[in-house]
Amino acid sequence: MTSQFVALLRGIAPSNPNQSNENLRRVTEGLGFENVRTVISSGNIVFESVSTDPGGIEAEMETAWQQELGFESTTILRSRADLQRLVDLEPFGDREHGPETYLLTTFAKGRLEHQGDFPYQPEGKDYWVVAGTKSEIFTVTDTVHSQTPDVMNWVEATFGKDVTSRTWLTVFRILKRMADIRVE
Repeated sequence: MTSQFVALLRGIAPSNPNQSNENLRRVTEGLGFENVRTVISSGNIVFESVSTDPGGIEAEMETAWQQELGFESTTILRSRADLQRLVDLEPFGDREHGPETYLLTTFAKGRLEHQGDFPYQPEGKDYWVVAGTKSEIFTVTDTVHSQTPDVMNWVEATFGKDVTSRTWLTVFRILKRMADIRVE
């Protein structure tokens, strides 16, 4: 029996040939994972594994990126069920990702220590942490008055570098790609 996962890689630059979807898929397949697919070109790799040890898979992948492709990238795994639980939380309520509102999910490798109740607005900022779990936070940025890198800089300063962020739209794209794969 296999489980479905997505590997979320931090800091992938699609313009770097070593970080291309083709290379990411090749290395992931070389590690023995099955039904390997990528979602957009920012380091989202959907695959199946007989292993159910996310930490072990993360470590194996991080070593392979360095050895096979010559780059380091924090790799964070989530199962299909994990992503579905996040969607079911409806953390953004009726907000929609669009030109004036940027919805971002930040995934952490470990546990996040939250700074207060939700919603929370860092002082003087045009973004809000609207919800959180033990290992994710959900932020909304008013893009009329602020830019998304501002929130990403705040996230890193607050929670460290063992995090990576995806738009809420990308989370749905990943789930759709996972649904396209038949699990045996």
